[in-house]
Amino acid sequence: MSKSHGRDLLLRPDRVWDAIENGPVEGVSVLVREGRIAATGRDLPSSPEADVLEMPGCTLMPGFIDCHVHLLDEAADTKPAAYQTLTAVPALRSLLANGFTTVRDLGSAHLPLNVSLRQAVEDGLIEGPRILAAPNILSPRGGHGDKQPALAQRYGRDVGTLADGPDELRRAVREQSRAGADWIKFAGGGGFSSAVDSPTSTAYSRVEMHTIVATADDLGLPCAAHVFTDRAVLRAVAAGVRSVEHACLATETAYRAMEDAGTYLVPTQYVQTYFLNRLEDDDFWDSGTATLRRSYAEHTEELREGLLRPARSAVTVAFGTDAGMFPHTDNWREFPTLIANGFTHLRALRAATSVAAELLNRPDLGVIAPHATADLIAVEGDPFRDITATGRPRYVFQQGRPVRGLPT
Repeated sequence: MSKSHGRDLLLRPDRVWDAIENGPVEGVSVLVREGRIAATGRDLPSSPEADVLEMPGCTLMPGFIDCHVHLLDEAADTKPAAYQTLTAVPALRSLLANGFTTVRDLGSAHLPLNVSLRQAVEDGLIEGPRILAAPNILSPRGGHGDKQPALAQRYGRDVGTLADGPDELRRAVREQSRAGADWIKFAGGGGFSSAVDSPTSTAYSRVEMHTIVATADDLGLPCAAHVFTDRAVLRAVAAGVRSVEHACLATETAYRAMEDAGTYLVPTQYVQTYFLNRLEDDDFWDSGTATLRRSYAEHTEELREGLLRPARSAVTVAFGTDAGMFPHTDNWREFPTLIANGFTHLRALRAATSVAAELLNRPDLGVIAPHATADLIAVEGDPFRDITATGRPRYVFQQGRPVRGLPT
């Protein structure tokens, strides 16, 4: 990842929210040095070694973190790996321009291509957010990650990271680790876009889920589970996953279990409303998305009620969007969606900063504090008064280097 400029940078916005306090504070400046926060406070003096940036009308915050993205175009899964990899370049640019300086990619390609993307960003070959990668989504045959079951039936060719039973799953997790995984992602249940199963199905047995999590834990890797219903959520939580993804059809029973276990929830709410709100738009759908449309139509009422449950619970929520299922440029819309479904501004904004950093075990991210990494975003307005300010980034800094708003 590109390093910061050699000179110090003194930032003077109208207000600063450090993701620790309950709201922004006016009259505070932030000094950036060698890619980190050197100091914060009122009346910080400038010096000949520092460039001063006045930021009128702006709120300075930690860079946003999206804990659930898919950088690669899944529709290109049978194309050459080089082409698949290149489909991620526009997505990376869009996410960084939106102020998302870190993302967790939870796998979408048949090959572990996001690991190479992670390295390319770190080496400065392409510009984009810091990436934490789950190389692929582990799935049973006939499960959510079985991408082309017709090919398997006709030609015996699996497309997807498919594993059934403890022995296959141990090997699959170890292969993910060998590929360079930061996380292990598995399909604990079905999905709305699945070719074979449904979002109400449960994909892996208790023994299989425990095998995945225990093997990953032996390798020092946390697990994220794609699940929608109580049965699948409860099974994943009992297995010891660190994060539950979606859970949009779950009830209070599952939320209590997550609360008791300290499991993080990544609710991905905008993607649900993105499809629900387009069900009657015939021009939006085609033959390739007919299954998705039927699934959402079947579960509309349950989904709309389910989207209200996380805000009513005490579960720890981390921000994640499922960007890639919809255009990456719109991932910021998760913020107003959370607010519309009952979240406070503070809880929604912490979900994308300090709480997301906790989920990812990155205490250097998600806060503005001395010694923290200088991933910063300055938005026009005050997001505590108007959440749509999250969609108006004027400046974005990555390790102290401006990537939006100033010449680099």
